[in-house]
Amino acid sequence: MNGRISVKHNGTRDSAGLRWTHQDTTDEILLLTPLGQTAARIYRDEAHATLDNGDQHYSDTDVESLMQQVLGWRLQLDHLHHWVLGLTVPGDAMLERDTQGRLTVLRQDGWEVRYLAYADDKANSLPVRMRLTRANLEIILLIDECEWNIK
Repeated sequence: MNGRISVKHNGTRDSAGLRWTHQDTTDEILLLTPLGQTAARIYRDEAHATLDNGDQHYSDTDVESLMQQVLGWRLQLDHLHHWVLGLTVPGDAMLERDTQGRLTVLRQDGWEVRYLAYADDKANSLPVRMRLTRANLEIILLIDECEWNIK
């Protein structure tokens, strides 16, 4: 997935370019400067997670805890790869849909996901703008390209 991310937390706002590669058991996220240089690289697999910001290298067994510790905010990666496709994760969820049946609001596991725009008006269209909120965290995702599938 290629796009942009804006994160508002604890009274601050950060933004970056975003390149996210998701496979069955691994994720790699590159947070990019406005000039396209890598500001941070986040990697996780089944056993560990790492975060490199150019100057330092951090590791943990849990990617979300690592992001919280180093960046001050976290992404729900276990769910997000479904959410960016306009899908829910199996389990309890509160849903609101538009007239085409696409998600407009999803509440799941303490997160509220608002689907602000889709690529077009078709029922199977992918989201291109999302707002994720949880407690004092607001994340805006602008999705330029996404080629994932859910298996």
